Parts: sequence; C-alpha cells; structure tokens
Amino acid sequence: MPWKERYAMDMRHEFVVRAMAREMSFAGLCREYGVAEKTGYKWVKRYDREGFGGLGDRSRRPRRSPEEVGEGVVCEIVRLKHAHMGWGPRKIREVYARKHGGEEVPSESSFKRVLDRAGLVEKRRRRLSERGGRLTDRRAAEGPNDVWTVDFKGYWYMPDGERCAPLTVRDDYSRYVLCAAVPADARTQTVRAEFEKLFRRYGLPARIRSDNGSPFASRSAPLGLSRLSAWWVVLGIDLDRITPGRPSENGGHERMHRDIAHEVERHKTGDLKSQVAALEVWRESFNRERPHEALGMRCPAEVYVRSDRRYHGTPDCVQYPDGYLQRRVRTSGQITIEGLSLPVTQALAGWDVGLKPAGPASYTVHFGRLCLGLVDLGTESFHAATPVAPRIQPDTAGAHARQHNTSRKDCGLDNTTPRVLPMS
Repeated sequence: MPWKERYAMDMRHEFVVRAMAREMSFAGLCREYGVAEKTGYKWVKRYDREGFGGLGDRSRRPRRSPEEVGEGVVCEIVRLKHAHMGWGPRKIREVYARKHGGEEVPSESSFKRVLDRAGLVEKRRRRLSERGGRLTDRRAAEGPNDVWTVDFKGYWYMPDGERCAPLTVRDDYSRYVLCAAVPADARTQTVRAEFEKLFRRYGLPARIRSDNGSPFASRSAPLGLSRLSAWWVVLGIDLDRITPGRPSENGGHERMHRDIAHEVERHKTGDLKSQVAALEVWRESFNRERPHEALGMRCPAEVYVRSDRRYHGTPDCVQYPDGYLQRRVRTSGQITIEGLSLPVTQALAGWDVGLKPAGPASYTVHFGRLCLGLVDLGTESFHAATPVAPRIQPDTAGAHARQHNTSRKDCGLDNTTPRVLPMS
C-alpha cells in the first residue's frame, strides 16, 4: 500500500517490527507495504544500527564528487570575478587558464556554478522598445574600421561633486576601444575636437553607428542630420542610426558601458582627473588583456589595425556633378533659389547642397551622398525625404559600398557620386 509522507516514519517502524517478528514471509511483507525487498532489508539494517532515527529520509547527494572544485580554486575564481565584475564565466575561465597553465582547469559550467552560488551573477533585464526610424546601414563589419560605434556613457558624480560623462568610441569588428574620454561638455564643437584626435590617430572609418540623441543626430533635421554627423558625411563617412528604444542594435557598445559601470564607476575615488586616468587604465586593460569569445579568445589589440583612409583635415566644400545647382546653406538653415528663400536645416549651415532638376518647378536636394528631400517651387516648400532601408551602391574607388536613401519624392542619386574637395 502507498505510504503517505507524514506517516512514513511510523509505517517504516511498523514494517521493521513485523519483519523482525517473522509473522509472514519477508517477500510477502514487502508486497503488502508496496516496497522492494532491497528497500525492506535496508530499513531493517538501519534500524539495527541506529534505532528509530535511522528510518528517516537521507540526502541523495554524493558524499564526494570527482569533479568537485577545490576550495582554493573557488577562492581564485571569486577573486578574479571581483577584479573584473563585468566579465562572464567564460572570460574568467580563460584568464584562470592563462595564470594556471600547468593545472587542470574546471569546466565553464563549474565556473558558472561557483559564481552563481557566490551571488556574483546578475540577471539580465529586458527593456521595452518603441517604433521609429532613421537613416540606417546595418551591414555587419567585415574588418577593422568598417564600423565605429559611439555613445555617451551615463554620467555619475565624483565624491567632490564633479560630473563624469565619458564619451566612448569602439571599433565594432575588433572590439577595440578607441576612446574613453571625459570631454568638458557634449556640445558639437567639443565632441568634434575629440573625433579629430581619433581621426588623426586611427584614420577614418567607413561608417559610424550612433543613437538618435544630440550631438550625433537631430530629431528635427532631414534624415536626423546634426552639425556633427554632417561633418562626418563631408569626410566620406556613412551613417548608421539605431532604432529609438532599441539599444540592443548597438549591443556590443552597451555591454562595454556595463563593464565601465562595474569596473570604473563602482570604484570611483578622488577627483575627475583621477577618474580620467582610471578610464585610460581600464581602456588599456580592455584592449590588451581581456579575451573575447567572438575573437577566438584573442584581445582586441591583437586584431585592430589603423585605417588606410587617412584624415587630412576638413574639406573646404562639397562639389556636385554637372547639371546640379549648388547653393550655400545660410546660418538660418535656408537656401535661395530663383529668388525664393526656403528652409532646409541649420545643421548644414556653411555647407553647399546640390539641387538636381526633378521636374518643371522642382529639385531634389542632395548633401554629399544623401538625398535630403524635394524643393517644390510651385508651393514654395521643402519636403524632407522619408528614410527607408538603404540600397547599396558600388563605390567607383572600390574601397567601400556607399549608402544613400530614397523617398516617395524620387530622391534617388544617379551613378555619379558627389565629390568632396580637399583643402587647398
């Protein structure tokens, strides 16, 4: 008969008493109580050795495990994790293996189990997204400098009240952190000065991926152009904007920010100057010591190389193909055509746009390789282009595929790519 859990001890005791009284065969007694003979003999032996207390349930956990991680190894795993709070078990195991090359290294699952039991595993939280669209070019990076990613790490305050808001730039292919600086502010000229340093040191990337916030983008300008991103376009750099509310589209960069939070922000001490130095130490460690699974457990510095596209300063102007009208954008964001002043965007103030005839009284407005929209002289208005998925156009120089956008207003470029004139 089945044994209810709360009566288990009593029923086992009754079984043992009847077994010792030998009032019936042992096999028949086991059948009556619904247990195997092996189990019945086990209860009798335990009762003989330990009395009534020996009839209780016992843990099924093995007394020892040949794969058990030793106490010294556990302490070393925890120590490495505390030194690199943003690293996962796979990276911790790789560093452990490098330090203890002559020893047998526990499995990755053992590292996970140790860190989890030590309370050093942070569960991921999913963030909600919203629909939106910007100029995008979501081709995967095929080599160093194909895609740079940029963002501001969320700020924190130092003990003396100074605000620390790092600007971070990262090569998407090699994971190499190009910049982890703390500019004085987030104004366009300040951030542009940081990028000029990067371009002089590392060369120009083919594409820069950013979110839709200032100074990288503008919510009111055509295609989200800002003064900073317009400068990138003049330098021949394509733009890639993530969808608003979808930081996962720039997941590698967000993951790097989490590392900064764990390894730098959490241990903030001193003043802002010392924090800038700490960020540079962290950047060197990230680039030259931290292994990455996506790189075959190599470090970013082992993969990254400088760009072949050198930076020679900002060009004087953008020159467009024959048949285009060129108009300078005033500080008010307007251009003049046939006596009419039409607003385009202040983000392009000081630059020339190209006007390509599109009809008896209309022109498509171009800036570099981008089509911004349509000028309609009949209604004296400018209609901004609607960004859609980019089409890839072969580069006549053979270096990179070029992006451009289209819209319902026929904003396609012809096969002649507008050229950027170098400084004289």
